[in-house]
Amino acid sequence: MTLKRTILPTAVAAAALAFAAVAATPTLAQMKEQTVTVGGAPMYPSKNIIQNALNSKDHTTLVAAVKAAGLVDTLQGAGPFTVFAPTNAAFAKLPAGTVDSLLKPQMKEKLVAVLTYHVVPGRLSAKDLMDAAKKNGGKAELKTVEGDKIWVESKGNTLTIWDAKGNASKVTVQNVFQSNGVIHVIDTVLLPS
Repeated sequence: MTLKRTILPTAVAAAALAFAAVAATPTLAQMKEQTVTVGGAPMYPSKNIIQNALNSKDHTTLVAAVKAAGLVDTLQGAGPFTVFAPTNAAFAKLPAGTVDSLLKPQMKEKLVAVLTYHVVPGRLSAKDLMDAAKKNGGKAELKTVEGDKIWVESKGNTLTIWDAKGNASKVTVQNVFQSNGVIHVIDTVLLPS
């Protein structure tokens, strides 16, 4: 009888430990779903650009602008897109009244131009951007969806995006992968020529 009492609790404890070890091991799906936190919210690689951007408290101005421009369906599409996403603070750097003016219905064409100037076709990781810049002496030219050009500069692990007006924007968060592309968070709004 003593033997049975010792074996049963030991077997139960071993089974519990084995179950706990299995439960604590992430599944393959969880391992692939490595998130990056942007604006206080996790960005999930299995979600599209819009689904993730809606949760970032640092991108409420960008989301409002995308809605006003009628670009939600486009940025939920298959892509892939590389989006240089300005934060609320980046929009706040613009001259007073600029954002409110751009959000007016009569300014839709201009708003679409500004927003699509932040989008490059393809899924370009920070490494892709750095490699392109290094091949071209430290700076690479990219054509935006808007049709104008931006330039990406690489110094060490830092990426800077230059717009057609000569303004520089630092990439503050790299490689926020989405199901339909990648977002790189930037600290200044890019302006086409």
